[in-house]
Amino acid sequence: MSFEVGKVYRRVEEIHADYGGQEQGGISTPAKHPLVFLFVGEGGSAYGYEDGFRDDGVFWFNGVGHRGSMTMSRGNAAIRSHITDGRALLLFEYVSKGKVMFLGEAAYLSHHLTVQAYLRG
Repeated sequence: MSFEVGKVYRRVEEIHADYGGQEQGGISTPAKHPLVFLFVGEGGSAYGYEDGFRDDGVFWFNGVGHRGSMTMSRGNAAIRSHITDGRALLLFEYVSKGKVMFLGEAAYLSHHLTVQAYLRG
């Protein structure tokens, strides 16, 4: 792994071409590399949530799923178990279409449940 904090990468051409994993969505789990990629941006606000750093410096990431109850499966489970599975959790933020900035390596601390109402206007 040779990502540089603050450097901008083209998601498909410079990340997935080398490591694999799902090219869409916020969580990508390459099958042949011990990595979990998190991709965040402003898109969540359209669904009533926002990912980002809190005042205490902890980054809050909303799991996968836009409707109904999220489950601790697939990408969400990969985040939760990345340490026990020996996988690095790498955080990227969209800076423009298809381009992401590497924010650094993260570690799962815990999760919590919230109830949200979303009304499409």
